[in-house]
Amino acid sequence: MPPLPAVAEPAFQSEMSLTVATWNINGIKARLETVLDWLRQTEPDIAALQEIKSIDEGFPGEAFESIGYNVATHGQKSFNGVALLSKRPLEDIRRGLPGEESDVQARYIEGVVSLSSGRSLRIGCLYLPNGNPTDSDKYPYKLAWMDRLITHAQDLLKYEEPLLLIGDYNVIPADEDVHDPHAWTGDALCLPQTRQRFRALKNLGFYDAFYACDRRSGQYSFWDYQAGAWPKNNGIRIDHVMMSPHAIDLLQTASIERPQRGSEKPSDHVPVVVTLDD
Repeated sequence: MPPLPAVAEPAFQSEMSLTVATWNINGIKARLETVLDWLRQTEPDIAALQEIKSIDEGFPGEAFESIGYNVATHGQKSFNGVALLSKRPLEDIRRGLPGEESDVQARYIEGVVSLSSGRSLRIGCLYLPNGNPTDSDKYPYKLAWMDRLITHAQDLLKYEEPLLLIGDYNVIPADEDVHDPHAWTGDALCLPQTRQRFRALKNLGFYDAFYACDRRSGQYSFWDYQAGAWPKNNGIRIDHVMMSPHAIDLLQTASIERPQRGSEKPSDHVPVVVTLDD
């Protein structure tokens, strides 16, 4: 893993900044007003959404356009689905993770926006497979998907531009990212093979933006709807903003929007937000 850069404890915030959020919304039809309310309140420049659970034609793009966002989706009926919302024009939009033409699951979308500095910022929004149960074909699919992500990340790094790979990784990177490590032993989210591939991505030169700014344990982005997980704070951190070497130099702040889990009709995930130099 590359050493943490000097931004580990940001001391100031530039006047020129851009905010990027990632959020697994767990169904756009069920949570449209929840998402719109949060966007109106926080006004991120870019929002990457996962698990929209909607085909492209059924996604309510007009609702987001009405509050100033350009919209790009890669949808699938009832399952998966990802979207990019941006107050700036989206360019070079790519749908689907390269490497397996027969893969019909809508789990990846990528786009480019221009920074005020004139540089391009590339954002890949991903919804990585869960992989459970591990004794089914779902876990090999998860590992193969992660291998494809690593290969694609290697290709994107050749552009030598700021790059964010953000979304629901369904990966618990370390024991400090889960309320009870023993309870998750054997789960696809934290098996050694899963964590090894996550480390392989980091070893390409990627940084975990939240960890670069906040190294405290017990900072979670997901609480299950079952067994009182939210009031007991039985959470896990699986939503990540991974930043390339050219992007980490732009990082100002990173935060997990924990209060959103206590809102009306919440997703089981909360947004993770980073602020970058623009």
